Amino acid sequence: MNAYTTDDAIACLRKAGVPVTQQRIEIARVLFSAPVHMSADQIWATVKATAPDVSRATVYNTLRLFTEKHLVRELFVDPQRIVYDSTTTPHFHLYNMDTGEVRDLAADEIEVIGAPRLPAGVELEEVDVIVRVRNRSA
Repeated sequence: MNAYTTDDAIACLRKAGVPVTQQRIEIARVLFSAPVHMSADQIWATVKATAPDVSRATVYNTLRLFTEKHLVRELFVDPQRIVYDSTTTPHFHLYNMDTGEVRDLAADEIEVIGAPRLPAGVELEEVDVIVRVRNRSA
């Protein structure tokens, strides 16, 4: 498999209508090289390894833009933790509350049947399912 290149990042950003900057290219490379579930600070730390001049504010602003453009999804895994998911097609997650690990659940691991009755004047946008687990006590 080929590595996710600068050209790949530029093409992705342009297709989504995101103005291309070097900082956004670096952030895109971190997010789209492989499926990831990372916090903003984890993304910032990873980007800083190759682009030390990228600020935390730039990462947060870029993540907000990427979310608005549907390039990433925000997952609210607990009240103090948001992770950014680079897989935007519908799928579900397993979150280990002890380790902080978030992983995708395979399509055959969980099934949601039906949708709730919605109040008048609203429509269903998406369904998020996060299965939360803890490590067993010894």
